[in-house]
Amino acid sequence: MIRPLVETASNPIPLGTRINALSIEGGKVLRYAITPASSHPVQGTVIILHGRNECIEKYFETVRDVAARGFTVATFDWRGQGASSRLLRNPAKGFVKSFDHYTRDLEQLFETVLLPDCRGPYYILAHSAGALAALLAAPGLSNRIRRMVLLAPLLDITGSRARKMTARVVANTLRSIGLGATYMLGGPHAIRPFEHNEVTSDAHRYRRNCDVLEQAPELAIGGPTASWIVAAAKAITKVTSPEFIEKIRIPILMVAAGADSVVSTPAIERLALQVRNTTLLTIDGARHEILQEKDFYREQFFAAFDAFIPGTGGESL
Repeated sequence: MIRPLVETASNPIPLGTRINALSIEGGKVLRYAITPASSHPVQGTVIILHGRNECIEKYFETVRDVAARGFTVATFDWRGQGASSRLLRNPAKGFVKSFDHYTRDLEQLFETVLLPDCRGPYYILAHSAGALAALLAAPGLSNRIRRMVLLAPLLDITGSRARKMTARVVANTLRSIGLGATYMLGGPHAIRPFEHNEVTSDAHRYRRNCDVLEQAPELAIGGPTASWIVAAAKAITKVTSPEFIEKIRIPILMVAAGADSVVSTPAIERLALQVRNTTLLTIDGARHEILQEKDFYREQFFAAFDAFIPGTGGESL
């Protein structure tokens, strides 16, 4: 039985949204949601790909914003988080063996749900780790996705080179000796006071998201495990290699947050210069979760989104 969507007074379910379960390998299921366009003509379908430790409920506002632009919106909880099947005996741990599992889940969603039920053309709007998964899937999506918008893609984390190298060595060591399920950063999920958060400067939206998790704490996960860290690092190495970059054909809008303290904005800027048909926008002052930010920052994002989507196909930017 799939978990119903969680609604709060400040975070209502978008009108017409339906949820269902998609069976994936290993007897697991993904919870997905489809929201119809709320204006006409219908211009296609936008697939929203969440970041780590996010769920469908966190994107209700964005779903309404995109649906109002004439798009059907499809989104789902990644395996191991939200209300999709968890992968460890301890469901609070953020775990995946390989980001290739994420790309396979996206492919299955396309085959089983999107192509039969949602009108094309198709677009991707992805955040952070979801944007990394989108890049990893990009070569195989060239004939399906018209354009991609990648928000604060996880291409590196902030911090010193020594700290990052140490974390990677420790994570690889733990995984190699069978301790890949060990927490690497943080521990069990805990709601932090707004003043101590790093992801948004908007107190109302931060509180709104906390309200959802207070009502349904089972939607949250804790810190990433050693296995998740290793999987993310391998995906980053792959998508930033020259051989892989050459295979990316989909026009991309990359959006970086100028005040991001989670992922590396310089890493995003470097990749944007290397990938063909890619436009870069840096929103000065915005923190990591641009779609959860103040209106001032969100409006800059949606101005860029409206200029880029729907586009007309495979033309150069």
